[in-house]
Amino acid sequence: MTRVRINLNISLDGYTSAGQSPENPMGEDWGRLTDAFVATRTMQEHVLGDTTGAGTTGLDDSYAAAQLGGVGAEIMGAAMFGLHSFPDDPHWKGWWDDEPPFGTPVYVLTHTAPRPSIPMQGGTTFHFRNTAIEDALAEATEAAGGLDVRVGGGVGTARDFLRAGLVDDLHVAIAPILLGRGVRLWDDLRGLELTHEVTTEVAESGTIHVAFTR
Repeated sequence: MTRVRINLNISLDGYTSAGQSPENPMGEDWGRLTDAFVATRTMQEHVLGDTTGAGTTGLDDSYAAAQLGGVGAEIMGAAMFGLHSFPDDPHWKGWWDDEPPFGTPVYVLTHTAPRPSIPMQGGTTFHFRNTAIEDALAEATEAAGGLDVRVGGGVGTARDFLRAGLVDDLHVAIAPILLGRGVRLWDDLRGLELTHEVTTEVAESGTIHVAFTR
């Protein structure tokens, strides 16, 4: 059965990365938020292409590995795709070069749709939709073919799905840092612990992994 899942990285004070720009598409604080995640053996191998076995193991690596499998379709907002940074570039295909890491259909929510779909190497095809999130989820669920649908972000899109009660599995990696800027994840999500079972683990890096499971 298809489940809807989200993975996010935030700071101890609940913020995501701030300072997004074409030079820093994930924000100026992204490196600090994701240091432990990027250092894992899973990310070193599957994202950075290092097959030497380098990288950390333990809880951070276990959560990183769990994020990669079983996804049949992806949903993201226009900002994560980069449409806000390159609104007038008809050749813009996202931040990920010719072979994005998704390998699935990706549904980009944008008010600039309709736009033609963009097939990429490695099985990723970007589709652009100006529709309600429920309709986008229905289309992504059908495309997933029984696998899960991942809502990849940004945090605004993730919060929309959470507020609508559409998320089955939320994993939040809380880095042991204070940012004091960015977008706060938890605002207007009162009661999420009442609809989902909550587990918490602290990794060797100090990262707090909080999982909400319906």
